Amino acid sequence: MNTRMLCVFHVIFLSVYEIQSKSHPKPSCGYPPSQWCRSLEIAIECGVQKQCMELNATRPDPVVPPVEISLYYESLCPGCRAFLTEHLFPTWILLKDIMNVNLVPFGNAKELPEENSFSCQHGEPECYANMVEACVLYSASHAAFPVIYCMESSADVLKSAKPCLQLYAPFVKWGTIESCTRGELGHSLMHQNGVKTQALKPAHTHVPWITFNGEYTSEWEDKAMSTLFNLVCRLYKGIMPPVCTGALKKLDRSFC
Repeated sequence: MNTRMLCVFHVIFLSVYEIQSKSHPKPSCGYPPSQWCRSLEIAIECGVQKQCMELNATRPDPVVPPVEISLYYESLCPGCRAFLTEHLFPTWILLKDIMNVNLVPFGNAKELPEENSFSCQHGEPECYANMVEACVLYSASHAAFPVIYCMESSADVLKSAKPCLQLYAPFVKWGTIESCTRGELGHSLMHQNGVKTQALKPAHTHVPWITFNGEYTSEWEDKAMSTLFNLVCRLYKGIMPPVCTGALKKLDRSFC
């Protein structure tokens, strides 16, 4: 991760810490912090009724759509792995309330209909890893992104697939993923990813290829590679959440 990115996330985490410190005084109750605002009764018992009301007031407006980020990538591409693990996933962890992530593992692969198979830039292992991730996205739903982050941040993407699934999506059996990759479903998912990738306008010329709300610009891509957090905050059309406003103000004052 480059120096500027480290600076950005340092500022972000300082801001999050300050927001949480101000919003959550230490109560004397038997509930963990994650449960304090679950109900009015718990909030009153824990002495955080005012803070919970403020928190609810700053939640994203459900009428305002989140920023849609689509990543067209290859599972074994070094640049794709770096962007996903160093920029996209950390930003999503902080801003998941105002952004959605769509992962499309295919990239520069080619479908070979006559052979009922695919050809991938980084060989057969990448074709299999692409399909594993496509099956994880299909089967693991909300837990899919953490599973794929776990895989892509490991030394061996394929060897880590099973333990990553067991860690982040224990409700999905590894056998389900294996069956998907060996059967019609896995092939169909890869075909769909290929169709999505080929339909890009403008056509993709490299990977990772990143679109925002269905649109691609080289300017947005350049910003995504360095300050994705800032870009998402600025593209969001609703009232910025505290994590955005606090971090951006501090970043503007910093020397980074």
